[in-house]
Amino acid sequence: MPSRDLAAFGARTTAAEVLDGIDLTGRTAIVTGAASGIGIETARALAGAGAVVTMAVRDVAAGHRVADDIARSTGRAAPAVRALHLDRPDSVEAFAADWDGPLDVLVANAGIMDAPESYTAAGWESQFATNHLGHFALARGLHRALAASGSARIVAVSSTGHGSSPVVFDDLFFRRRPYEPGLAYAQSKTANALFAVGVGLRWAEDGITANSCMPGGIWTGLQKHWDPDVLAATKVAAADVVKTPEQGAATSVLLATAPELAGVSGRYYEDCHEAAVVDAIQDGLYGVRPWALDPTDADRLWDVSVALLDAEGRTRQA
Repeated sequence: MPSRDLAAFGARTTAAEVLDGIDLTGRTAIVTGAASGIGIETARALAGAGAVVTMAVRDVAAGHRVADDIARSTGRAAPAVRALHLDRPDSVEAFAADWDGPLDVLVANAGIMDAPESYTAAGWESQFATNHLGHFALARGLHRALAASGSARIVAVSSTGHGSSPVVFDDLFFRRRPYEPGLAYAQSKTANALFAVGVGLRWAEDGITANSCMPGGIWTGLQKHWDPDVLAATKVAAADVVKTPEQGAATSVLLATAPELAGVSGRYYEDCHEAAVVDAIQDGLYGVRPWALDPTDADRLWDVSVALLDAEGRTRQA
Protein backbone atom coordinates (compact mmCIF):
# COMPACT_ATOMS: atom_id res chain seq x y z
CA MET A 1 0.00 0.00 0.00
CA PRO A 2 1.39 3.43 -0.86
CA SER A 3 2.20 5.69 2.08
CA ARG A 4 -0.64 7.97 3.06
CA ASP A 5 -0.89 11.32 4.75
CA LEU A 6 -3.76 10.95 7.21
CA ALA A 7 -3.52 14.67 7.90
CA ALA A 8 -5.06 15.19 4.46
CA PHE A 9 -8.26 13.51 5.60
CA GLY A 10 -10.99 15.65 7.09
CA ALA A 11 -14.67 16.46 7.30
CA ARG A 12 -15.25 16.11 3.55
CA THR A 13 -13.35 12.85 3.12
CA THR A 14 -15.55 9.94 2.04
CA ALA A 15 -15.38 6.35 3.19
CA ALA A 16 -14.26 5.27 -0.28
CA GLU A 17 -11.39 7.77 -0.17
CA VAL A 18 -10.28 6.42 3.19
CA LEU A 19 -10.04 2.96 1.63
CA ASP A 20 -8.31 4.02 -1.58
CA GLY A 21 -5.43 1.59 -2.10
CA ILE A 22 -6.41 -0.68 0.81
CA ASP A 23 -7.21 -4.33 0.08
CA LEU A 24 -9.48 -6.00 2.62
CA THR A 25 -9.71 -9.32 0.79
CA GLY A 26 -10.13 -12.12 3.30
CA ARG A 27 -11.18 -9.81 6.12
CA THR A 28 -14.57 -10.25 7.77
CA ALA A 29 -16.75 -7.43 9.05
CA ILE A 30 -20.10 -6.95 10.74
CA VAL A 31 -21.89 -3.61 10.46
CA THR A 32 -24.96 -3.11 12.62
CA GLY A 33 -27.70 -0.85 11.33
CA ALA A 34 -26.40 -1.34 7.81
CA ALA A 35 -29.75 -0.96 6.07
CA SER A 36 -29.96 2.80 6.53
CA GLY A 37 -27.98 6.01 6.96
CA ILE A 38 -24.24 5.86 7.31
CA GLY A 39 -24.48 2.13 7.95
CA ILE A 40 -25.17 1.62 4.25
CA GLU A 41 -22.08 3.54 3.22
CA THR A 42 -19.93 1.86 5.85
CA ALA A 43 -20.94 -1.56 4.53
CA ARG A 44 -20.54 -0.41 0.92
CA ALA A 45 -17.01 0.90 1.46
CA LEU A 46 -15.84 -2.21 3.32
CA ALA A 47 -17.37 -4.54 0.73
CA GLY A 48 -15.95 -2.46 -2.11
CA ALA A 49 -12.45 -2.93 -0.67
CA GLY A 50 -12.92 -6.70 -0.65
CA ALA A 51 -14.11 -7.46 2.88
CA VAL A 52 -16.69 -10.16 3.50
CA VAL A 53 -19.42 -8.06 5.10
CA THR A 54 -22.40 -9.11 7.16
CA MET A 55 -25.17 -6.55 7.56
CA ALA A 56 -26.86 -6.92 10.95
CA VAL A 57 -30.26 -5.29 10.61
CA ARG A 58 -33.75 -5.10 12.08
CA ASP A 59 -35.48 -5.01 8.69
CA VAL A 60 -34.17 -7.98 6.73
CA ALA A 61 -36.09 -7.11 3.55
CA ALA A 62 -34.58 -3.63 3.52
CA GLY A 63 -31.20 -5.19 4.22
CA HIS A 64 -31.42 -7.39 1.15
CA ARG A 65 -32.36 -4.42 -1.01
CA VAL A 66 -29.31 -2.54 0.24
CA ALA A 67 -27.07 -5.60 -0.17
CA ASP A 68 -28.15 -5.96 -3.81
CA ASP A 69 -27.44 -2.28 -4.40
CA ILE A 70 -23.99 -2.64 -2.83
CA ALA A 71 -23.24 -5.57 -5.11
CA ARG A 72 -24.29 -3.55 -8.16
CA SER A 73 -22.30 -0.48 -7.19
CA THR A 74 -19.11 -2.28 -6.17
CA GLY A 75 -19.01 -5.26 -8.51
CA ARG A 76 -18.45 -7.45 -5.47
CA ALA A 77 -20.55 -10.22 -3.95
CA ALA A 78 -23.58 -8.97 -2.04
CA PRO A 79 -23.03 -8.72 1.71
CA ALA A 80 -24.79 -11.27 3.89
CA VAL A 81 -27.89 -10.04 5.70
CA ARG A 82 -28.87 -11.25 9.15
CA ALA A 83 -31.55 -10.19 11.58
CA LEU A 84 -30.47 -8.41 14.75
CA HIS A 85 -32.66 -6.64 17.32
CA LEU A 86 -30.28 -4.97 19.72
CA ASP A 87 -33.00 -4.33 22.28
CA ARG A 88 -33.75 -8.06 22.55
CA PRO A 89 -31.04 -10.08 24.30
CA ASP A 90 -32.32 -13.33 22.79
CA SER A 91 -31.82 -11.90 19.29
CA VAL A 92 -28.29 -10.77 20.13
CA GLU A 93 -27.44 -14.15 21.62
CA ALA A 94 -28.76 -15.99 18.57
CA PHE A 95 -26.79 -13.77 16.21
CA ALA A 96 -23.54 -14.33 18.10
CA ALA A 97 -24.13 -18.07 18.50
CA ASP A 98 -24.60 -18.48 14.75
CA TRP A 99 -21.37 -16.68 13.87
CA ASP A 100 -18.68 -18.99 12.47
CA GLY A 101 -14.98 -18.21 12.18
CA PRO A 102 -12.79 -15.22 13.06
CA LEU A 103 -14.16 -11.69 12.99
CA ASP A 104 -11.85 -8.84 12.03
CA VAL A 105 -14.12 -5.80 12.28
CA LEU A 106 -17.25 -5.02 14.28
CA VAL A 107 -18.81 -1.64 13.55
CA ALA A 108 -21.36 -0.87 16.26
CA ASN A 109 -23.26 1.61 14.13
CA ALA A 110 -26.97 1.06 14.80
CA GLY A 111 -28.80 3.36 17.14
CA ILE A 112 -31.86 5.37 18.03
CA MET A 113 -31.98 9.02 19.07
CA ASP A 114 -34.26 11.16 21.23
CA ALA A 115 -36.85 8.39 21.38
CA PRO A 116 -40.01 8.79 23.49
CA GLU A 117 -39.88 7.07 26.84
CA SER A 118 -40.08 3.32 26.46
CA TYR A 119 -38.59 0.23 28.05
CA THR A 120 -37.55 -3.21 26.88
CA ALA A 121 -39.01 -6.43 28.21
CA ALA A 122 -36.11 -6.50 30.67
CA GLY A 123 -37.10 -3.06 31.99
CA TRP A 124 -34.20 -1.20 30.40
CA GLU A 125 -34.65 2.29 28.96
CA SER A 126 -34.79 1.83 25.20
CA GLN A 127 -31.99 4.14 24.08
CA PHE A 128 -29.49 2.78 26.60
CA ALA A 129 -30.61 -0.77 25.79
CA THR A 130 -30.29 -0.37 22.02
CA ASN A 131 -27.30 1.91 21.71
CA HIS A 132 -25.12 0.47 24.46
CA LEU A 133 -26.30 -2.76 26.08
CA GLY A 134 -27.19 -4.44 22.79
CA HIS A 135 -23.81 -3.68 21.26
CA PHE A 136 -22.00 -4.60 24.47
CA ALA A 137 -23.79 -7.96 24.51
CA LEU A 138 -23.01 -8.50 20.83
CA ALA A 139 -19.29 -7.83 21.29
CA ARG A 140 -19.22 -10.02 24.37
CA GLY A 141 -20.94 -12.83 22.46
CA LEU A 142 -18.48 -12.46 19.60
CA HIS A 143 -15.40 -12.20 21.81
CA ARG A 144 -13.97 -15.54 20.75
CA ALA A 145 -14.38 -14.69 17.08
CA LEU A 146 -12.76 -11.29 17.60
CA ALA A 147 -9.88 -12.82 19.54
CA ALA A 148 -9.39 -15.44 16.81
CA SER A 149 -8.64 -12.65 14.36
CA GLY A 150 -5.54 -11.66 16.28
CA SER A 151 -5.96 -8.01 15.31
CA ALA A 152 -9.67 -7.33 15.49
CA ARG A 153 -11.09 -3.83 15.66
CA ILE A 154 -14.32 -2.57 17.17
CA VAL A 155 -15.74 0.79 16.15
CA ALA A 156 -18.34 2.29 18.49
CA VAL A 157 -20.30 5.02 16.75
CA SER A 158 -20.88 7.66 19.41
CA SER A 159 -21.91 11.30 19.02
CA THR A 160 -21.16 14.74 20.40
CA GLY A 161 -24.58 14.26 21.94
CA HIS A 162 -22.57 12.57 24.70
CA GLY A 163 -21.62 16.04 25.87
CA SER A 164 -24.99 16.54 27.57
CA SER A 165 -24.63 13.74 30.10
CA PRO A 166 -22.21 11.27 31.63
CA VAL A 167 -23.50 7.81 32.41
CA VAL A 168 -25.73 8.30 35.46
CA PHE A 169 -24.96 5.06 37.26
CA ASP A 170 -27.37 5.76 40.09
CA ASP A 171 -30.33 6.09 37.71
CA LEU A 172 -29.53 4.49 34.35
CA PHE A 173 -33.17 3.96 33.43
CA PHE A 174 -34.78 7.20 34.66
CA ARG A 175 -36.64 5.54 37.50
CA ARG A 176 -36.00 8.43 39.90
CA ARG A 177 -35.78 11.44 37.57
CA PRO A 178 -38.05 12.79 34.85
CA TYR A 179 -37.42 11.18 31.50
CA GLU A 180 -35.72 13.46 28.98
CA PRO A 181 -35.11 11.93 25.52
CA GLY A 182 -32.01 14.05 24.91
CA LEU A 183 -30.39 13.07 28.19
CA ALA A 184 -31.20 9.41 27.63
CA TYR A 185 -29.54 9.60 24.23
CA ALA A 186 -26.57 11.49 25.66
CA GLN A 187 -25.74 8.93 28.32
CA SER A 188 -26.07 6.10 25.80
CA LYS A 189 -23.53 7.84 23.56
CA THR A 190 -21.19 8.39 26.50
CA ALA A 191 -21.58 4.67 27.15
CA ASN A 192 -20.52 3.92 23.56
CA ALA A 193 -17.28 5.83 24.06
CA LEU A 194 -16.66 4.27 27.48
CA PHE A 195 -17.18 0.82 25.98
CA ALA A 196 -14.28 1.48 23.60
CA VAL A 197 -12.13 2.49 26.56
CA GLY A 198 -13.22 -0.66 28.38
CA VAL A 199 -12.18 -2.90 25.49
CA GLY A 200 -8.68 -1.46 25.78
CA LEU A 201 -8.67 -2.26 29.49
CA ARG A 202 -10.10 -5.77 29.19
CA TRP A 203 -9.27 -7.26 25.80
CA ALA A 204 -5.92 -5.83 24.74
CA GLU A 205 -4.17 -9.14 25.37
CA ASP A 206 -6.53 -10.73 22.85
CA GLY A 207 -5.31 -8.34 20.15
CA ILE A 208 -8.66 -6.52 20.12
CA THR A 209 -8.73 -2.74 19.90
CA ALA A 210 -11.70 -0.38 19.99
CA ASN A 211 -12.25 3.29 19.34
CA SER A 212 -15.32 5.51 19.21
CA CYS A 213 -16.25 8.30 16.85
CA MET A 214 -18.54 11.16 16.02
CA PRO A 215 -19.63 10.71 12.40
CA GLY A 216 -20.61 14.35 11.98
CA GLY A 217 -23.89 16.03 11.24
CA ILE A 218 -25.79 13.88 8.73
CA TRP A 219 -29.51 13.93 8.01
CA THR A 220 -30.80 10.37 8.23
CA GLY A 221 -33.74 8.58 9.79
CA LEU A 222 -32.04 9.08 13.15
CA GLN A 223 -33.83 12.42 13.52
CA LYS A 224 -37.32 10.97 13.06
CA HIS A 225 -38.36 11.84 16.61
CA TRP A 226 -37.45 15.53 16.27
CA ASP A 227 -40.13 18.19 16.13
CA PRO A 228 -40.59 18.96 12.39
CA ASP A 229 -40.18 22.70 12.90
CA VAL A 230 -36.98 22.24 14.91
CA LEU A 231 -35.64 19.85 12.29
CA ALA A 232 -36.38 22.27 9.45
CA ALA A 233 -34.76 25.19 11.27
CA THR A 234 -31.69 23.12 12.18
CA LYS A 235 -31.25 22.03 8.59
CA VAL A 236 -31.09 25.66 7.51
CA ALA A 237 -28.74 26.70 10.31
CA ALA A 238 -26.38 23.75 9.84
CA ALA A 239 -26.32 23.69 6.04
CA ASP A 240 -22.62 24.55 5.84
CA VAL A 241 -21.44 21.73 8.09
CA VAL A 242 -23.76 18.88 7.16
CA LYS A 243 -22.10 15.82 5.67
CA THR A 244 -23.29 13.31 3.12
CA PRO A 245 -23.71 9.72 4.37
CA GLU A 246 -20.55 8.82 2.42
CA GLN A 247 -18.64 11.46 4.37
CA GLY A 248 -20.32 10.47 7.61
CA ALA A 249 -19.07 6.90 7.24
CA ALA A 250 -15.46 7.94 6.70
CA THR A 251 -14.31 8.07 10.33
CA SER A 252 -15.87 4.69 11.13
CA VAL A 253 -14.14 3.14 8.14
CA LEU A 254 -10.83 4.77 9.05
CA LEU A 255 -10.95 3.33 12.56
CA ALA A 256 -11.96 -0.07 11.20
CA THR A 257 -9.19 -0.38 8.64
CA ALA A 258 -6.35 2.15 8.67
CA PRO A 259 -2.99 0.37 9.04
CA GLU A 260 -1.68 3.55 10.61
CA LEU A 261 -4.00 3.01 13.60
CA ALA A 262 -2.91 -0.54 14.40
CA GLY A 263 -2.75 -0.94 18.17
CA VAL A 264 -4.58 2.31 18.87
CA SER A 265 -7.43 1.82 21.34
CA GLY A 266 -9.76 3.66 23.67
CA ARG A 267 -9.79 6.96 21.79
CA TYR A 268 -12.51 9.16 20.34
CA TYR A 269 -12.32 10.49 16.78
CA GLU A 270 -14.09 13.06 14.62
CA ASP A 271 -13.51 14.09 10.99
CA CYS A 272 -10.90 11.30 10.67
CA HIS A 273 -8.77 12.69 13.51
CA GLU A 274 -8.56 12.20 17.25
CA ALA A 275 -10.81 14.73 18.96
CA ALA A 276 -9.65 17.27 21.51
CA VAL A 277 -10.78 16.84 25.10
CA VAL A 278 -12.98 19.84 25.91
CA ASP A 279 -14.97 21.30 28.79
CA ALA A 280 -17.94 21.89 26.47
CA ILE A 281 -18.77 20.59 22.99
CA GLN A 282 -17.76 23.20 20.43
CA ASP A 283 -20.41 24.41 17.98
CA GLY A 284 -22.45 21.33 18.79
CA LEU A 285 -20.10 19.14 16.77
CA TYR A 286 -16.53 19.08 18.04
CA GLY A 287 -14.62 17.66 20.96
CA VAL A 288 -15.00 14.95 23.57
CA ARG A 289 -15.89 15.46 27.21
CA PRO A 290 -13.54 13.91 29.80
CA TRP A 291 -16.30 11.70 31.19
CA ALA A 292 -16.47 9.79 27.89
CA LEU A 293 -12.84 8.68 28.23
CA ASP A 294 -12.64 8.09 31.96
CA PRO A 295 -11.11 4.65 32.67
CA THR A 296 -12.72 4.36 36.09
CA ASP A 297 -16.19 4.94 34.63
CA ALA A 298 -15.37 2.60 31.74
CA ASP A 299 -14.47 -0.13 34.21
CA ARG A 300 -17.61 0.49 36.24
CA LEU A 301 -19.82 0.52 33.14
CA TRP A 302 -18.38 -2.80 32.02
CA ASP A 303 -19.20 -4.45 35.35
CA VAL A 304 -22.70 -2.92 35.45
CA SER A 305 -23.39 -4.05 31.88
CA VAL A 306 -22.26 -7.60 32.58
CA ALA A 307 -24.43 -7.73 35.70
CA LEU A 308 -27.52 -6.46 33.86
CA LEU A 309 -27.10 -8.90 30.99
CA ASP A 310 -26.36 -11.86 33.23
CA ALA A 311 -29.35 -11.12 35.45
CA GLU A 312 -31.63 -10.84 32.42
CA GLY A 313 -30.31 -14.13 31.09
CA ARG A 314 -31.02 -15.89 34.38
CA THR A 315 -34.54 -14.45 34.39
CA ARG A 316 -35.27 -15.79 30.91
CA GLN A 317 -33.96 -19.22 31.81
CA ALA A 318 -35.93 -19.46 35.06
